[in-house]
Amino acid sequence: MDNRLLEMLVCPICKGPLEHRRIANDPKQRELLCHADRLAFPVRDGIPVMLEHEARTFDPETEAP
Repeated sequence: MDNRLLEMLVCPICKGPLEHRRIANDPKQRELLCHADRLAFPVRDGIPVMLEHEARTFDPETEAP
């Protein structure tokens, strides 16, 4: 994902910063994490899907970075 695009994107809920991460068991898949809301937004075909109903919840204490 382009770093310039990542710098412009914010969480659609809290407007906070996002962290770009590869999914551990499938390195081709990526997601954008909002630590404040504990949501992971999928990136499909290089396009971030920034819809709340498409995001999954995550627990930062149990999921490795």
